[in-house]
Amino acid sequence: MRFAARFTAAFGLAAAVTVTGLPAVETAHAAGPPVTAKFKPKSGKRCDTRNGLPAASRTPPNSGFPDNPTGTIHKDRALPKNFEFDLPGQAYDGLKAPTAAEKSKALSKVPGDPEKNVAAWKKAADASGKPADRAMEIYARYLANKEGLGFKHWFDKRYIRNQVNNHKGSGFERQLVRDYKLIGPDWLCEVTVELFDANGEKVGERRYDAYNKRTKEFNEFKSNSKLTAKQLAKDRIVAKSMPDHTFRFSGAKKFTKGQVNHIDSLERDVRAMRNGKAGQVRGNQRMYNPVPRTTPIRGYSDHQRWFAPGCQTGGTRLMAAGAGTCGTRGPANQRALSSGRTPEEAKRYQADARRLDTRGTLPRGGPGGVDFTTLELRYVGGLEKGKGMTYSMRADQMPDPDDDPGFGGAAKMQLASDALFTWLALTPEKFWVNLNPDQPDKIMDSKFASTDAGRILLDADLDMKHDFAAAINPEKFPGAKRFWDSQPREDGIPCFPDVRLWIEPEVAKVREEKGGIYILDTPLKVSTEWMDMDWSAPGAHQCTWTEAEKRFSETNLRQNVMPEVVKRVNNHPRYADLRRVYTSRVAAEYIRQQDAKKPTDFHKIINSDDVKAWPLRAPNEKWTKQGTYDRYMKSAREGVEWFELKYDGKTFNQGVGGVDFSKQPKRNISRTQFATQNRDLDNTTANSRKSDDASYRDTDTLYLGAGPAKGGSDPGGDDPGGEDPTPTPTPSDPDKPSDPPSTPSPDPSAPGSGDGKPAPPAAKDPDGDLADTGAGMPVGLIAGIAAALAAVGGTLVWWMRRRTTADE
Repeated sequence: MRFAARFTAAFGLAAAVTVTGLPAVETAHAAGPPVTAKFKPKSGKRCDTRNGLPAASRTPPNSGFPDNPTGTIHKDRALPKNFEFDLPGQAYDGLKAPTAAEKSKALSKVPGDPEKNVAAWKKAADASGKPADRAMEIYARYLANKEGLGFKHWFDKRYIRNQVNNHKGSGFERQLVRDYKLIGPDWLCEVTVELFDANGEKVGERRYDAYNKRTKEFNEFKSNSKLTAKQLAKDRIVAKSMPDHTFRFSGAKKFTKGQVNHIDSLERDVRAMRNGKAGQVRGNQRMYNPVPRTTPIRGYSDHQRWFAPGCQTGGTRLMAAGAGTCGTRGPANQRALSSGRTPEEAKRYQADARRLDTRGTLPRGGPGGVDFTTLELRYVGGLEKGKGMTYSMRADQMPDPDDDPGFGGAAKMQLASDALFTWLALTPEKFWVNLNPDQPDKIMDSKFASTDAGRILLDADLDMKHDFAAAINPEKFPGAKRFWDSQPREDGIPCFPDVRLWIEPEVAKVREEKGGIYILDTPLKVSTEWMDMDWSAPGAHQCTWTEAEKRFSETNLRQNVMPEVVKRVNNHPRYADLRRVYTSRVAAEYIRQQDAKKPTDFHKIINSDDVKAWPLRAPNEKWTKQGTYDRYMKSAREGVEWFELKYDGKTFNQGVGGVDFSKQPKRNISRTQFATQNRDLDNTTANSRKSDDASYRDTDTLYLGAGPAKGGSDPGGDDPGGEDPTPTPTPSDPDKPSDPPSTPSPDPSAPGSGDGKPAPPAAKDPDGDLADTGAGMPVGLIAGIAAALAAVGGTLVWWMRRRTTADE
């Protein structure tokens, strides 16, 4: 809330904010700190009439918020519900910084007087209804701002933020009044309590969203469930001056642990003031999704190329903002574009947003509330010809956004989109990488190497090798100790088998429904198998193996070492980009299959073998496959992880030195399983295209969606974009992946050439499924010993250098 010396001063400031888009400023002419409080005369208006409802003759008995008899916070278990608010300014997010001519025109109405000039343009725009006039009003507001901000910063963080502040809180209040029947003569909204110092001079105000005259309960509504220290400090003054009044805070999102602590702390303090009387402060948590009402305007609204098949030109030219309705719009795009590009920029945006969030209307966590490192594509739909594609992304919330905000959203969105089109444009037999000392000419397909998707696979392969080197260190992991203790030995030295390791997909869990696919779980696995190789590092100890020893060593490795590597690949931030491009791979396979049934807007892209539109992007534009291969060979020659092995009284120093996405096995789970295990995910996905704060139930998982400005299906909505098909039955064999692949994996006897030429035709896959994930031939056996899922370098090179000890 704002401090104000006089009501007229506060009103004048609010008017300045409305006209110029300047940030709110707190002012105070105080003789001392506030010590007493009393109602401001004539403040407040009936909640029903204020929110468009008829004046109820009486307040119903079931009016108000429920209590939790066992604690301070009541948590409503109902599924999230939407509330709407107007946000017309968002339709102009495609505007660029004004040109010299546009500046001159924007300042022409009342030259020399910025505020009157803004008012004149607003009047003209209101009268004409022309977008061109509204754009001039926006430019006039920007030029009247005295902070020296760049246009896009000002537009997002001032102009749109002020509109949200003015409308979002009102929309939330309107919804609560209806849902909790805050009607009748007992309920007043926008009630103000004035604060006075010891000398009786007014030094501030505390505004409450609602007040019940009968129960004497003050209510604060927070669409982001975040309470501020300033407001709570004022509440303590009010509680002391009005000992028969209570307090309640209602939030549209899950209260964080910190916010619960604030409510509990205020309850303890007020209880202490009132001789231990409990129930003086309560919280009410009811999940809502804010939905802004914005109508895109051709030529003025921003459309991104992300996931938009009609905007992929085949070249590197980016689509101009506002270039018609070719691209996509939605909360996912907006949140990504408004995030800081660097940690430093994100912190500035976060602090700035907090300072201006006078009404608690920021989405949870503010602009830094999304952990964009976890952003992944989780829904694809609306693929009918001429409708492009709708999509929804899943991400975690940042645990401490004020001190450690999320950043880099635009880059992660670009990567997920580029990967999708890469998987579609190239044929799947190219989706492998290979680091193998014996095959320096077969690292990866040359066109695949020109994309970020290819770069990520090859670099992940090298990372996996290094993680394997750590996982087999007996000084770090008990499993590694068990491995070395049980390995066959030669001359007292434990033998390490020549194996190749590669990352490949496990069976993904999906649900195909209503013209779309929900991507529910996309695990990756690290496979290993024996491989004889010619290259060896200097000083390497070579064992002579029997077939029985080879098989035992493979099993020993899988049981005692590989679980740690698999855990890292599926969970460590280092592999986040790999997981991100893989979920795009799952979506691409679905698009391929739908396009094969009936052509979609992706038809010309699929198997085009043209990836110029999705090149290596900054800061990796100079990356080369040879550079990664050279780093691999350096680690192979010099070692990655060194540790000591002591056996038979001797001490040895031990040192340690691909990815295959050609197939994408998936299982379509049953409707019953989907509804049971993913309750309300369909509605959450639909809401994610409308709301920038659509959480999955009361979890810390966010969904952010977007799609064409017009057309496309609305997953889970009333118009899904076609008939509701009969749910796909559960496969008769639950361990068998469903759906035929777009193309079988390469023949094990014929590795990819690495020069962009397709491998010879492959043998038919067993059972015609996306991949054989049973105990038979591993999917990653791409091209002999080479093109395996980037056989973490085809193989790991080991060597031992014997060190003389006192026993020798």
